[in-house]
Amino acid sequence: MTVPRQRSLWLATATPAVALLPLDGVAEAEVAIIGAGYTGLSTALALAERGVAVTVLEAEAPGAAASGANGGQVIPGLKHFVPDLVKDFGEVLGPRLHEAGARDADALFALIERLGIECEATRAGWLQVADNPVALEECRQRCRAWAEWGAPVRMLGAEEVRAITGAAGYLGGWIDERGGSVQPLSLARGLARAALAAGARIHAPSRVTAIRPDGAAWRLETASGALRARRVLLATNAAPGALWPGLAHTIMAVWSFQTATAPASGVLPGGQVVSDTRRVLRYWRRDASGRLVVGGKGTLRAPRGLRSFTVPERMRARLYPALPDQPPSFWWGGRVGITPDRLPRLFRLAEGVFAVMQDNGKGVAWCTAAGPALADLLAGAPAEDLPLPPATPLRPIPLHPFRSVYAAAGSLYFRARDALDRARSA
Repeated sequence: MTVPRQRSLWLATATPAVALLPLDGVAEAEVAIIGAGYTGLSTALALAERGVAVTVLEAEAPGAAASGANGGQVIPGLKHFVPDLVKDFGEVLGPRLHEAGARDADALFALIERLGIECEATRAGWLQVADNPVALEECRQRCRAWAEWGAPVRMLGAEEVRAITGAAGYLGGWIDERGGSVQPLSLARGLARAALAAGARIHAPSRVTAIRPDGAAWRLETASGALRARRVLLATNAAPGALWPGLAHTIMAVWSFQTATAPASGVLPGGQVVSDTRRVLRYWRRDASGRLVVGGKGTLRAPRGLRSFTVPERMRARLYPALPDQPPSFWWGGRVGITPDRLPRLFRLAEGVFAVMQDNGKGVAWCTAAGPALADLLAGAPAEDLPLPPATPLRPIPLHPFRSVYAAAGSLYFRARDALDRARSA
């Protein structure tokens, strides 16, 4: 028997796919969006609700890439706090970006409720846990910073972490009550349905093969048609391809792998989601049926079968040794788009053409919540007035063609740092 390369839990349990057709012939819109993930769909929804003619072109299907393969963890906020954001973006935009990040989970869950999206949305909190004193101090600092802002957060001791998670070996951590979880592919499909209902057009499969100037507008070409629009948003995140020269060199696309067990008891009975403080991140949760979903670093390439998933499986065995030692029921992977400083990017590629790179492992909340602001931008609002990073020219990562080399070196370095932190506490 041939073992499949992937067997996705989300694909097996999602709400039905949206029936779509490829673009056929020549069409026009005020705004064209490339990519039907969270960013593209939430932006299209916001534009359509304002009466703007918007068309989304998707190479495969809504949620086919990272939006349908991620861990479904809703983690509030950006990676950085106000002082760092002020340093990078100034006294006005820095706090504005922090505020947008601080409210992104609220915005996501409010949107799900308003639209009635069926995506197993649960808001029981997000835990970040530490297995050494250095990491525990980092938890204290992050918890303190959010508490000063007024967020519903608190520190947890070792026993409380164990009581909540069912996993041993952690010294403590903190919980952010704003966090939660979704069925990620169902969320993407629900956003697509809502955008269509609001008046947006979505064509799939319709891979864009070229973007060309066309008078005062732009012409997006596909295998069976073309779309003319005055403004264009490339919302491809971790999969920019070669559509616009240099765009792929602005981001690192790394693989994250996940496995899921059969339904299990005694694991996160309260429905919280968890990640740890390791530089080589580990994260886990349970789905609506009680399956334990474990994720972490993948290989540098797409999974080649069940043997590619040894890292999350070893992690599952260490976290919950009492669970049956049997092969996972599901295994799958997806690419995460990482910017050098882990902050979102907005690029002005040409007059009327923008690209956004904003995943960084926290995309469920941020990418969805950013839709209205991106809609404002595409409707003509000045970028400097919006809770978005500055619209800049392309900024390629130095030595990007050698990314696989230094990604591997970086992984080894971060693993060594994690091990050193644990050894110092032993």
